[in-house]
Amino acid sequence: MENTEMKALAARVKAASRQLMTAGTAKKNAALEEIAKALLDEADSILRANELDLAEAKKNGMSDSMLDRLALSEERIKGIASAVRELIGAKDPVGEVRSGSVRPNGMKIEKVTVPLGVVAVIYEARPNVTVDSAALCLKAGNAVILRGGKEAFNSNHTLVRIMRDAVSRVGFSPDVIGFVEDTSRDSATALMKLSGLVDVLIPRGGAGLIRSCVENATVPVIETGTGNCHVYVDEFADIDMAVNIIENAKVSRPSVCNACESLVIHSAVLDDAAPRIAKVLEKHGVLVHADDRAIKYFTNAEEADDDDFGREYLALEISVKTVDCIDEAIDHISRCSTGHSECIVTGSYANAQRFLDEVDSAAVYVNASTRFTDGGEFGFGAEIGISTQKLHARGPVGLSDLVTVKYKIFGSGQIR
Repeated sequence: MENTEMKALAARVKAASRQLMTAGTAKKNAALEEIAKALLDEADSILRANELDLAEAKKNGMSDSMLDRLALSEERIKGIASAVRELIGAKDPVGEVRSGSVRPNGMKIEKVTVPLGVVAVIYEARPNVTVDSAALCLKAGNAVILRGGKEAFNSNHTLVRIMRDAVSRVGFSPDVIGFVEDTSRDSATALMKLSGLVDVLIPRGGAGLIRSCVENATVPVIETGTGNCHVYVDEFADIDMAVNIIENAKVSRPSVCNACESLVIHSAVLDDAAPRIAKVLEKHGVLVHADDRAIKYFTNAEEADDDDFGREYLALEISVKTVDCIDEAIDHISRCSTGHSECIVTGSYANAQRFLDEVDSAAVYVNASTRFTDGGEFGFGAEIGISTQKLHARGPVGLSDLVTVKYKIFGSGQIR
């Protein structure tokens, strides 16, 4: 896609976004209901398109965990449609008066939530992101430009067509949902640089994609996704609890950003914990990258180097680091973490509080799996990603994070 074509697409979306800025909750909800209904009605065409993507991905040697992210089924389509319908019941984040005051001169000032405008989302092989992003943006009054990866092109193209037709049926321009058909790197770079047409860019994908957006974008970026998540088994841990948490966090869905990628074990419990952890990881075929003290406990293992401790595997692989105190554990996590989610398994209140206070990640857990870092699990509803930065949002990015504020000032002729 030439840059002129990208600008033309963004200009159409920008123009259409004005419809959403002033649309009421009822009309936005009607569009969401129409989208949900259309997804179910056209499930067969979605699945046919997804089969084309899966066939090509398998031919190109895509890993099983990534194929799982790409695959759709009737059940998953029902889940996607259900998530859209859940947004209908969610509170509209637009128009909330967050503060108000009357100045001594009589002017009334209100701080009110308003849409961001045009949100661009660059993402990889997850077709559910196509619908999640469009639906969330629509409810928050934003138009969206979707640029998915080549691996999911047929699925994404079909989903966007269905959603554009659906919003048209309730009176919105189809251009409130824009779609970049060019999946080349050049198209992503062009989208990152549309200052004045795109208000916010949200990348969802691996470390390379996110780094490219952060380094090259000239529009504001909400950095999401990369998750080198840690579980620290403290010297005061309940080992049965630790084994259960690690199994869930690592193998329940290894291809997602809230999966555990790094395990840290206190040396005082290494002899007890490591063999039991090894047994459950080996059952699931997990390859272990272990330090020289831990490696002897694992059969499916290789010696770890520094890069292994900082890696987001997104597969059945994990690193294991042995430490001699909680200070060493926190230092190791601080060096290697991507700021996503970390967990301590401990029976010590003091160590739990230290971990909560000193580990600087978006979500910090005591005795619970990192897999809970999710908008739905946190009670926020659907999310557009997990932010690992500190501005404009951190953690699950839901409806309330897809708006900004403006000040409305009511006067009666005051001058300064």
